[in-house]
Amino acid sequence: MGISVSDSAAQRARTFLENRGAGIGLRLGVKTTGCSGLAYVLEFVDEMNEDDQVFEDKGIKVIIDGKSLVYLDGTHLDFTKEGLNEGFQFTNPNANGECGCGESFNV
Repeated sequence: MGISVSDSAAQRARTFLENRGAGIGLRLGVKTTGCSGLAYVLEFVDEMNEDDQVFEDKGIKVIIDGKSLVYLDGTHLDFTKEGLNEGFQFTNPNANGECGCGESFNV
């Protein structure tokens, strides 16, 4: 399936990388936390790891480690702005549910 990126997420990621002045893409991963079990992690990537897989969409490289890919395959990354709130949002076909605050999910 892979990872897809909306136009707004691609533009925001491109801006972050340009302002940072370095980086080859964004790492999307998961960590164990929250009330539902797993939380998304999004960070800059300067160096690739051996088990990384790269998905490129709209000129943005999204890098995912092998362990996280099981939970994230098919995820769509979006960036939304509503009033004073803005941030990346994840549409993950593997998630069975989310906690009430939306910070974590389970599979």
